[in-house]
Amino acid sequence: MVNEGEPRLFTNRWGDTSDPAPGGRGSYRDVCGCFDQAEPRPRARVGFHTERQDTSAAGWRRLLELIDEAVDDGREEFRPLAELSAEERRQVITLPPGIARLTAVKHLVLYGSNLVRIPPEIGAMTSLEQFTPYTSYRLHWFPYEITNCSRLTRSTVSTRALFGNHNLRPPFPRLQPSQDSVARLDLTELDARRWGTTAVRGCGVCDRPIERGGLHQVWISLRVATDVLPLLVNACSAACVSALPQGAEDYARLPHKGGRVDLGGATVSGQETSC
Repeated sequence: MVNEGEPRLFTNRWGDTSDPAPGGRGSYRDVCGCFDQAEPRPRARVGFHTERQDTSAAGWRRLLELIDEAVDDGREEFRPLAELSAEERRQVITLPPGIARLTAVKHLVLYGSNLVRIPPEIGAMTSLEQFTPYTSYRLHWFPYEITNCSRLTRSTVSTRALFGNHNLRPPFPRLQPSQDSVARLDLTELDARRWGTTAVRGCGVCDRPIERGGLHQVWISLRVATDVLPLLVNACSAACVSALPQGAEDYARLPHKGGRVDLGGATVSGQETSC
């Protein structure tokens, strides 16, 4: 029997992730001004974060080491940011494709990160059951490939930071017209300002290479685990876009090209810009 008058020790769920000076000197993350995440203020346009990952940074190199360690010991919980210094955490703005090797991880913790995008390789984390990128305020969207994590049932996401979220209804970045040919488009070296990502490695729907059918990008909002997430789809054909499921209830039910959209998926307004 527990004496309720006795002091109790509780486990710190997040580890060393407090930020005493958000956005200031010594902070481990940058301030995001893409849209007001506190109050609904209509905004005609938003855009993608354009930062590219510095793969020579100490934080990135340490993250690669931590992934190797997690693969070797088969750990089921992976919280890499807790093992980086404040400056190293600030240097990490995406995750490496190597997260596809974390097939034993059941809980991925990215609490309070400086991330601006998640790579599609998260879909290869087949054991993932819980995803915690909470208070990652610069993370506004996710790759469609996260829907491949069939065991994912719990998530903790700062939904007010998401494009098109139910509370604030900020617009989505406008996507480029579909490219019927990718012959002149280097899919391994993309401009994040235009495409949202720096590389597309295959169709997010059928997993085939993107070749003759071209690159077809659309947005869709789906319930993933606990939350409705805005998902960026990189598809190889119009047929793969047509094969997408309906959007979540109270969100656009059809895939769309962004801007300010109504619940039917039609674009109301909005133009591309950048964060």
